[in-house]
Amino acid sequence: MKKKIFFIVVALLFIHQSLFALTGREIMEKSDSLPEPETARSAALMHIYKGSRVLEKEFEVMAKKFENDEDRILISFIRPTKIKLLTHSFKGRDDDQWLRLSSGKIKRIASSDKGKAFVNSHFYYEDLGSRDIDDYDYTLVGEGEAVGFDCHKVEAVKKEGAKVYDKLILYVRTSDFFVVRIDFYRKGEFHKYLENKDIKKVKGILTPFRTVMSLANGKGKTELKIKKIDYNMKMRSSRFNKEALR
Repeated sequence: MKKKIFFIVVALLFIHQSLFALTGREIMEKSDSLPEPETARSAALMHIYKGSRVLEKEFEVMAKKFENDEDRILISFIRPTKIKLLTHSFKGRDDDQWLRLSSGKIKRIASSDKGKAFVNSHFYYEDLGSRDIDDYDYTLVGEGEAVGFDCHKVEAVKKEGAKVYDKLILYVRTSDFFVVRIDFYRKGEFHKYLENKDIKKVKGILTPFRTVMSLANGKGKTELKIKKIDYNMKMRSSRFNKEALR
């Protein structure tokens, strides 16, 4: 009799979990709804590991949200060379990006160049913008562990526009829906992966103080470390205009 009751309880638990299981899209909606700043400013170090060489670069990042779901991000390098990258991210279409070289020349990043390395790192121009949740189709492909956390594994495939990657596998923490790892697939193969580490709350906003982009073959990586960061300070919109790069 006790055995029969046990099986009934297990069956009811299974039914309950099935009824309330989240889809890939719903998981990403919860992730997308986490608190975000209106503006952000940070100082960071970049270490690029290539073979026995380690290159160090220092830069600042400013970001601001604009109307119509537009985000603008300005990356300004302090050393060893002074270059800048300005990104305008839009809802429903590809980003616009401009690179200011140390010579002062301004170059627009073409869609065909979005898969090229940024400042010789393992980050591509495609990786440096913001992603709109509606630009992708999502499928929950399982559960797993990443960076020491239990996660939902969600596959994301871009619907249209320039596609540097065939698909992404996002590892979303089950505890709070924060993305701690992204696997990038290119030309049908696992290409590289990004891990968010040392995650802390700053003014209520989950913030990774260390981010590592690694090649899948283990032959190189780029590590970003935040030295300082602040959110929701006043920031002039004119600082994010293309003309401000000159």
